[in-house]
Amino acid sequence: MPTVLVTGANRGIGFEFVKSFAADGWRVHACARNVEKARDVRALEGEVVSHKLDVTNGLKLASLARELVAEPIDVLINNAGLRSAGAALGKTDFDEWASVLQVNTLAPLRMVERFGGLIERSERKVVVNISSIMGSIGQTSSGGDYIYRSSKAALNMVTKTLANDLAGRGVTVISFHPGWVQTDMGGPGAAITPAQSVAGMRRVIDGLTPADSGKFFNYDGTPIEW
Repeated sequence: MPTVLVTGANRGIGFEFVKSFAADGWRVHACARNVEKARDVRALEGEVVSHKLDVTNGLKLASLARELVAEPIDVLINNAGLRSAGAALGKTDFDEWASVLQVNTLAPLRMVERFGGLIERSERKVVVNISSIMGSIGQTSSGGDYIYRSSKAALNMVTKTLANDLAGRGVTVISFHPGWVQTDMGGPGAAITPAQSVAGMRRVIDGLTPADSGKFFNYDGTPIEW
């Protein structure tokens, strides 16, 4: 049975990943800071194990990695993320910026450093970072949103650098733009549902090869420029 670990698993895209993988017979480790409130996760059928996890807490990550030490992880999905308030130039909240970077950029690297050995021991060896097209420098044509944009641009650099570092170990690392999704972050007027976003990303994940490592994809598999 293949195994996936998903952060930010209690709602939105993270929950949809958990539901999708569980329905396909995967063993799913569903991680969330407020997992005790994640009733929808606990109600799912299949091999779903819930874990309370703050991805910014290195000690908690180390503890979970020790707990799962005997279990290879085929796919790690770094989905947990924060959206900034998007203040205009001159109104930047630098404390908020630090908090967003901790979750959106530092935490995915922490996860790989802690769980890398479990990923290497698996058959699939895949790391998926949920980024955003707002982190694409090549496609930035407007101002504002310094905090969120920079956190995702930095995450994309983490993806590319990890791909280089882990190439010799057979690990494939990619970034995704999940689309404009109808979640708490995307809002009810967004273009696609979480189910549509995750279905597209699952198709890409299922077809990944080592040659794809270090790439940035739209949820439908279309490449995105850095």
